Amino acid sequence: MKIISDIGIQIPQVVLPKPGIDPQKWAVIACDQFTSEPEYWNEVEKIVGDAPSTLRLTFPEVYLEGPGGDERIQNIQAAMKKYMDEGILQPHDGFVYVERQTLHGKTRKGVMLCLDLERYDYNKGSSSLIRATEGTIVDRLPPRIKIREGAQLEFPHILVLIDDPNKTVIEPLTAAKAKFEKLYDFETMLGSGHLAGYAVNAEFENQVVEALRGLAKPETFAAKYDVSKDLPVLLFAMGDGNHSLATAKAIWEKIKAEVGMDHPARYALVEIENVHDEALEFEPIHRVVFGLKKDVFAEMKSFFGENYKYTPVASGAEMTQHVDNASGEKQLIGVVGGGQQFGVIEISKPSTNLAVGTIQAFLDPFVKNSGAEKIDYVHGEDVVERLSLQSGNVGFYLAGMHKNELFKTVILDGALPRKTFSMGEAKEKRFYMEARKITK
Repeated sequence: MKIISDIGIQIPQVVLPKPGIDPQKWAVIACDQFTSEPEYWNEVEKIVGDAPSTLRLTFPEVYLEGPGGDERIQNIQAAMKKYMDEGILQPHDGFVYVERQTLHGKTRKGVMLCLDLERYDYNKGSSSLIRATEGTIVDRLPPRIKIREGAQLEFPHILVLIDDPNKTVIEPLTAAKAKFEKLYDFETMLGSGHLAGYAVNAEFENQVVEALRGLAKPETFAAKYDVSKDLPVLLFAMGDGNHSLATAKAIWEKIKAEVGMDHPARYALVEIENVHDEALEFEPIHRVVFGLKKDVFAEMKSFFGENYKYTPVASGAEMTQHVDNASGEKQLIGVVGGGQQFGVIEISKPSTNLAVGTIQAFLDPFVKNSGAEKIDYVHGEDVVERLSLQSGNVGFYLAGMHKNELFKTVILDGALPRKTFSMGEAKEKRFYMEARKITK
């Protein structure tokens, strides 16, 4: 495969299901979605049945804490081998241009390529070409490592952002797609929109590479963010799938001394998207805490002290209005349940720039010190209300951050608190379609 080392990419060979495989049953949503909604995954099981599907090749996290995990991993690895041996998966060389029509009728555009894990560092304070945008929780990697370590293939749900205001990298492919071979084109399951993929020809492949090189020029980078030319360039910023890329990196660091630097595991398949794509919206990620064992309001009052104020409100709509329209130095966070109905927390003199970081600083030790059974990260006000109003639960509703703030914030301040933002709603997440061999 062709390696473009100066910008940390590889032009991949992917594998795709052969003609005749039902793409709607083949492609399932990212495994880290609907983690508190097993009914979604039960419906996926019914739709897929015995058909070839990425459901058999990935590990939905809704099942991660349940029994039979090791057996599921063995079945995944056996299914990968079976699909390869039986020719269900067939190779395709080159970039794939992807269009995803979302629930709102907009079309998000992306390109499938490989990133060089040697150019990626997820540690705090990193200045690598490819960077995490949120804090990486190393404790979350072991189960993911276990799944990937013995796998023949990777199925990425990783979305990586570029900051391309002049639309030089991806958008020219949109205009030229009639010249490309169409690889797939179908409605995704359970009302998640439409997905189409095209084989990028050699002429446009070169254009993509040169446009990425343009974005990576130190002088272009310095002028865009009003920073010193000596500051290391950030070309690729993580959007979704931060822990998946960190898992690939952890495994690569572990094996590279024995396998050598030209091994396929040095690279990870991702989809890149332009942060300036009009169809790309940043959605907030809310928190739901399950199985309360302590009085969460008393604990918050103790944790935040005189900087904490709780005000009950009449409805979820009133709560979201207060939080979404907040301004000034005080941070507002919506609260659902916990023995109350709806309320708003006001934190003055917050310890972090974003409300998500402020509440996470409380929640992590609260759950760790047996204040509750577990915490989950969910999309949508309706899901927060439905789960949090159940007995023994509490939810925290957060406002979103503007996507145009992302690159400069990461460059100047480093990674954001984990689960700060989401690229679209849960149903708009990446569906597994392309795969890539990560063994020799």
